[in-house]
Amino acid sequence: MGKLFATGIGALKEPGRYGDGDRLFLAVGSGDAASWIVRVQKEGKRRDIGLGSLSKVSLAAARKRAGEVRAQVEVGLNPVAERKRAAGIPTFRAAAAIVYASQRKAWGNYKHDAQWLSTLKAYAFPIIGDLTVDKIGREHLLNVLAPIWLAKHETARRVRQRVGSVLYCAYVKGGRESEAPMRAISKCPCPCLTSLLADRIRPPKGYQE
Repeated sequence: MGKLFATGIGALKEPGRYGDGDRLFLAVGSGDAASWIVRVQKEGKRRDIGLGSLSKVSLAAARKRAGEVRAQVEVGLNPVAERKRAAGIPTFRAAAAIVYASQRKAWGNYKHDAQWLSTLKAYAFPIIGDLTVDKIGREHLLNVLAPIWLAKHETARRVRQRVGSVLYCAYVKGGRESEAPMRAISKCPCPCLTSLLADRIRPPKGYQE
């Protein structure tokens, strides 16, 4: 729970930074100037990112924006650049950051929280991370799953579910015209899907090491 209260922040007049917790601050300047700042850190580097003025951004909205910024940094995005592109269709990496930020508190399990993101970083982002969500099709998802479907089947199953969650949220928000292709792949009988993916990683006839 945050340290600041919506009913009391308007009374903060002394210049300085007032922490809400989780590296979210209200920076109060001279006069009536006050704005929200979130401090992020990645690979040992710290950076303060503005979230808007107090007159336009409520405490609740600032907390939500701070969570989104932290998630973007965690998946390797530049929050300032993403803000500029916010009106457009997001990349899969950006869409995943949004889902991650909105769901992590509901999960309430640090291990699951960390695994959800680490599996996408390891197996999905290298292939589809920089594609906009509307461009991701059946071939892309099969390429994500093929290398791990046989060797790491349980991990592959989780990757399939997590990629599907991101694309479904993108569909609901209008970033995709349909839920496909995740629905079709998810409903494909396991032996059939295994055969299809195995063909993608099986060496061609006549192949020798």
